[in-house]
Amino acid sequence: MQSSPGIITLTTDFGNSDPYVAMMKGVILSINPGARIVDITHKVPVGSVQGGGSIIKETYKYFPPGTVHIGVIDPGVGGKRRPIALLAGRHFFVGPDNGLFWPVIETQGHIDVIHLREKRYWMHKISPTFHGRDIFAPVAAHLSQGVDPFLLGEKIDNPTSIAYPLPSKQNSSLIGEVVRVDHFGNMTTNITREHLRPFVKSKGFIIEIGSLILRKISTTYSDVPEGQPLALIGSSGHLEIAVNRERVTTRLGQECGIGTKVIVMSS
Repeated sequence: MQSSPGIITLTTDFGNSDPYVAMMKGVILSINPGARIVDITHKVPVGSVQGGGSIIKETYKYFPPGTVHIGVIDPGVGGKRRPIALLAGRHFFVGPDNGLFWPVIETQGHIDVIHLREKRYWMHKISPTFHGRDIFAPVAAHLSQGVDPFLLGEKIDNPTSIAYPLPSKQNSSLIGEVVRVDHFGNMTTNITREHLRPFVKSKGFIIEIGSLILRKISTTYSDVPEGQPLALIGSSGHLEIAVNRERVTTRLGQECGIGTKVIVMSS
């Protein structure tokens, strides 16, 4: 079991206008004043378990082994879903068992999943609507102090899975979709470099999204003139649709957003 470096990351859909994130940080620091807390994002689309799970999967590997990652995208809070902790890839994950950590689970070899039941590691009073503050934050704080995760509850072997969207083949075309729109208005798709390789190797191909038709993969945003659209492989290894120095979401307007279809075909 990897010792903790005292780092705790936070990924939520809470936004920044309410005190919820600060409350969680206060709980963590009350238990472990030496914890180093890193905000990944608090702007996951509300209730988007898939969106939050993708961000956690993409981000956690850049932190040191032993980091504790809290994820709170929890539309079923207070219901039948279980609170869980994971030990996966030499990292810890704490949050709801609603599929949020499924992208991590399915890409790792050995996974230990623990149903959080030991209330001595929780807050004394538990709100049925704020497990992020009352269960996940204190559990993460204890883990960051080196508490054995197997003391937190009982091991289970049936974590909740969720179907994350994957590209599909239709005749000779590849059909993907937009899975994230970032702060700059760039759209990340679920199409990877590997998915695109057969098309790039062919004599020509077309990428179609809304009214945009793109015919090549750029390397950087500045490969095209300012204001022009482009397709490139982003830092996550996925196909990204953008406009140099502008927002592609503005260019396409209501045509685009999360779930928008992206079609790749030979020309």
